[in-house]
Amino acid sequence: MQVAARFAYVGCRTSKARNARGLGIQVFRVDAASAWSHVQTVAGPDNPSFLTFDREQRFLYVIHGDQSDVSAHAIDAGTGMLTLLNRQSTEGRNPAHVLVDASNRFVLVANYAAGTVAVLPRLADGSLGAVQQIVTNPGTPGPHKVEQTISHPHEVAPSPDGRFMIVPDKGLDRVFTYRFDADRGVLTPGDAPFVQVRPGAGPRHIAFHPQAPFAFVANELDSSVGAYRYDAQTGALAPFQVISSLPDSYTGANTAAEILITGDGRFVFVSNRGHDSIARFAVDASSGRLEPLGWVSTEGQGPRFFAIDPSGEWLYAANENSDSIVSFKFDAESGSLTPTGQVIATGSPVCIVFSTGAIG
Repeated sequence: MQVAARFAYVGCRTSKARNARGLGIQVFRVDAASAWSHVQTVAGPDNPSFLTFDREQRFLYVIHGDQSDVSAHAIDAGTGMLTLLNRQSTEGRNPAHVLVDASNRFVLVANYAAGTVAVLPRLADGSLGAVQQIVTNPGTPGPHKVEQTISHPHEVAPSPDGRFMIVPDKGLDRVFTYRFDADRGVLTPGDAPFVQVRPGAGPRHIAFHPQAPFAFVANELDSSVGAYRYDAQTGALAPFQVISSLPDSYTGANTAAEILITGDGRFVFVSNRGHDSIARFAVDASSGRLEPLGWVSTEGQGPRFFAIDPSGEWLYAANENSDSIVSFKFDAESGSLTPTGQVIATGSPVCIVFSTGAIG
């Protein structure tokens, strides 16, 4: 039987001013044995640093770090290759994250250096219309004299039902909740518009439990993970635990980066840049509390991002500073990660997204 191929799309840093070594969006074909073969390099605007699909995986949307742009690309279902459709301004500097909402009608962008969230419409051909709304996060910057001078929204994450958008703001030490009107593409503050985190924590990314009313936030600046109860009616987040993303024996510099919860809700993973590891936590099914299970080296430097592929068998760590994507076998029963020895060489990788086509 003919089956669709699976492809991996890798974003990177390309700016020479940041000593980056990426060449553009990299497209790989992934076979049933998890072997990657290179398909395409999409050169163009600098720093295609975060990627997301539309809900049908017919189009890829890419923000360009240190720029003010988001680009739309059509995907060839057979070859996986990308064709640029258009670029639009995000009306804010250094976008850090991009999301397509559950209705598949709007694209939301976190403008890190501008302290704003932008909403853009998706057009019928998959291209992007001009920004239709800009939202500014209110608050007082945190105590870090370099990383917290202004608001720095780092992600726009949908609630499990898509009614709310959650925005961790590294600069203000707040996690914001916005209601999202999917008919009009409009953000409005939630009933509980934000939760304040510890001063200097620097909330970066959030992961929702797939079944229970819990959410987990990676705090970049103090290398911690915050656990929250989530109210699906109001979108409110209530903290109940903060735990380090590092072993207590590590005394060096570090910043936390990506966070992921497994599909069964049993494990949370967080990447550490400095310790260069992925921290593993077990999730208590009734309380949501996290218990450390250990740390595994990412076999490289600066793991800004990691992802589990659609099969659920493999985790891939993107080591930005050592130009490598390293493969790990994931044991869904124990939560363990075992390096496979597979290393995909690619310059300054910072994001990976997988198409969900079947492979056989």
